[in-house]
Amino acid sequence: MLIVTGYVNVDPADLAEFAAELKSLAAATRQRVGNISYDAALDDPETGRLLVAERWRDQAALTAHLEAEDTLAFVNRWQGRMRGDIRKYDASNERALGDD
Repeated sequence: MLIVTGYVNVDPADLAEFAAELKSLAAATRQRVGNISYDAALDDPETGRLLVAERWRDQAALTAHLEAEDTLAFVNRWQGRMRGDIRKYDASNERALGDD
């Protein structure tokens, strides 16, 4: 499994528009083969900072998402208006929070 997480920042004046477009993309993304979860949460409305958290079955599923037409269109619309630090992690020992 891959975990993708980090922060995205947009101008606070653009936050409502960005959030609406991201909500639409998220709904489509959650239906993709290999997507386990795809979420974003507003962290700081004053700075336009959002927390992003995604889980993918494997690299092929993530790559398919990144190359999907709607993902590319979203990135192209917001390129130059969003910035962030998003990282990808390999997870090979998934278990419940209380498990050792």
